[in-house]
Order: sequence, then C-alpha cells, then structure tokens
Amino acid sequence: MADATTTYEYAVRDRSGKLVKGRIEAHNQAAVANRLKGMGLAPVSIEAVSNGGLNKEITLFGMGEKISLKDLAIMSRQLATMISAGLSLLRALSILAEQTESKPLSKVLAQVRSDVETGVAFSNALAKHPNVFPPIMINMVKAGEVGGFLDEVLVSVADNFETEVKLRGKIKSAMTYPVVVFVIAILATVGMLLFIVPIFAGMFATLGGTLPLPTRILVILSDILKWTIVPTVIALGVFAVWWGKHKNDRAIREKVDPWKLKVPVFGKLFQKIAVSRFTRNFGTMIHAGVPILHALDIVGETSGNLVIERAAKAVEESVRRGESLTGPLSQHPVFPPMVVQMMAVGEDTGALDTMLDKIADFYDQEVEATTEQLTSLIEPIMIVVIGGIVGGMIIAMYMPIFGIFNLIE
Repeated sequence: MADATTTYEYAVRDRSGKLVKGRIEAHNQAAVANRLKGMGLAPVSIEAVSNGGLNKEITLFGMGEKISLKDLAIMSRQLATMISAGLSLLRALSILAEQTESKPLSKVLAQVRSDVETGVAFSNALAKHPNVFPPIMINMVKAGEVGGFLDEVLVSVADNFETEVKLRGKIKSAMTYPVVVFVIAILATVGMLLFIVPIFAGMFATLGGTLPLPTRILVILSDILKWTIVPTVIALGVFAVWWGKHKNDRAIREKVDPWKLKVPVFGKLFQKIAVSRFTRNFGTMIHAGVPILHALDIVGETSGNLVIERAAKAVEESVRRGESLTGPLSQHPVFPPMVVQMMAVGEDTGALDTMLDKIADFYDQEVEATTEQLTSLIEPIMIVVIGGIVGGMIIAMYMPIFGIFNLIE
C-alpha cells in the first residue's frame, strides 16, 4: 500500500552535539532522514522497528496495557521540572519516553514527541490519546501554551494528580481490611458447606432419627450449593466482564450514580469524594487560565458522578446567561451549604480558585476522617458477623452429636 507508514527508531546529533534518540513514523528511511535534517539534526542511525516475531509483545486480556494516574502524575512532575530547568519540550519528551517505567506510557510519549516534532501543538498531540490523558490535563496544557506558562501548568497538573492518587490510596487502604475479611468469610462459608457439611451429613444418615432443624437447614444449603456453585461462578464471571465494559455507560450511570449518594453509611463518603474532586479540578483549571465555561464542562465529567455533572451543567448555563456562578448550586442537595457559601465569597472577592482549593483540602480531610471512622466501625461488625456465621454452622453440625445417644436409641 502506497500510504502505509513504518515506525523508525533513530539516533541523531543535535546542534550542541548531544546524542538524541527517538521514534518517528514515515514511508521510508529517506523520508525520516530528510525530516530530521530539516529540523537541523544530524542522523546517526535509522532503523525500522520490528513488530512481529519474538519482538512482538504478548498481552493477556489487556493486562499490562493500563496507564495509571500515578504514572501521569510522575510524568507531569518530571516534565515540569525539566522544562523549568530550560530543556526543550522535545528533549524532555525524549528523556521521559526512555526512562519511564511504564512501557505503555513510554510508547504514547514517543508518539507524542513524534507529533510535536512535525509541528503539532503539544496539547493537540496529547488530545490524540484521550484514553491516556484526561481532558483536564489536555485543556490545562492548552491554556499554558497560549499563556506561555506551560511549566507552571504542568506543576498544577502534577499537584492535582498527586492529590487524587493520595486520596485514592487512603480510601483503598481503609477499605482493604473489610474487603479481605468479607472475602475470607465467604470462602470459609462455601468451603464448609461444600466439604465439611457433607461428611457430617453422611455420618448423620447412618444414625437414623430426625436431625435438629438448624442441622437440616445446613444440609439443605450444602446440597443446593453443590448444584449451583458452578453456574454461580460462571454468572459472576460474566457479570464482572459485562460490568467492566459497561459500567461507564450513560444508562448505567443514570441509575448507579444517584444510588451511590443515597446508600446507607457509604453515601456520605461518596458525596465528599465527588465534591472534593469537583472543587479541586475546578480550582486548578481556573488557576491555569482555562475559560470558566470550558472548565465547568470538563470538571463535571471528571467528578466521577452524574449528579455532580448535572449540577455543573446547570452552573454552566447560569454563567452563560450572565447570572451567578453559585446560584444553581444551592438547588442541588449534593453540594452542602458551606460549599455554596464559600464559592459565593470567592466569586465576589475574585479569589474563586483559592477558595475552591480550600474547600477541596477540607473535604480531603473529611474523606480521610470518614474512612477511618468507617474502618473502625466495620472491623468489629465484620468480626461479629463472621463469628456468628462460622460459629452457628459449627453448632448446627454438632447439635446431633450432642444428642447422639437419643439418635442411636
């Protein structure tokens, strides 16, 4: 095919004599050489990158292809540091593509660098990878390019991502223990019903007589589980795959997101996380110079909850009509009165970004405190529940033994 391009790996000397490596797509080696010479670079070597045979990377069900928010936070921080130190954007991208530990991110950065080399704006090069770089980063980089303060914007992006990573880490660490205990309880219950109860059931059958009601219930549950365990595991596996593909569908989120905010115990936690994410992203984008209407359009999507997104759309329409920024927020219960009042003060004083950062910091602390409270509350409850289930099953199995002499008679 005449339009087919190949990826070439090259090594060149720049004007200062430094050796620079990178990748670029072109029709042939001559085209690569001409392009490099046109940029004032002296080619040292140009080789086609092999994508087949033993060099082809093997992945299983997409494993190893995910780029985490932590990877993006580290990349943004390093890129901001290098640009602030005076390195060119191309040089900084080349270094990042070579030294990043994430192979998928390294490939994407090489493609971004290749696009920037050909004259594409950095923000547009990032926008070609919407599944990797979130909208907040792309639009903040665009604002930094226009305003001439790209390094400051990248620092803000890094701060934002690092805070988000820290928040997620706290939530995960707080929820790990209850989840692990819950899984162990399920496995222990299933194991006893499948392997231990049948042994006792066979022994009881040889004794004759009528078993106590708790023991009969346990034997019935064991028999049911024998026939349903395989279909249940298959159904759960199918549901997990389906949920992974469709959990972000609009129709699914229309039902799930409002329910998250109303669910007992955890609803307040989900609300605080969403408000924290909304205010921090909104404040970061305003501070970076992103137009407020455009910022509202983006932060609603990045909040992670459809209820917050609708509220942001209402605010956007209000601002578009020249009305107050905080007026529509008071009509949405997801935003506590304190948030609305602090944003109103920030809007009146012209320090909205600063006020939003303070709100986000407050709710980050609230999330941390709430997760600790939930953990301290859930741990004893889980212990009591597990003890009750396992202890009840043991008592039910040994009840016939307590009356074994009556059964023998």
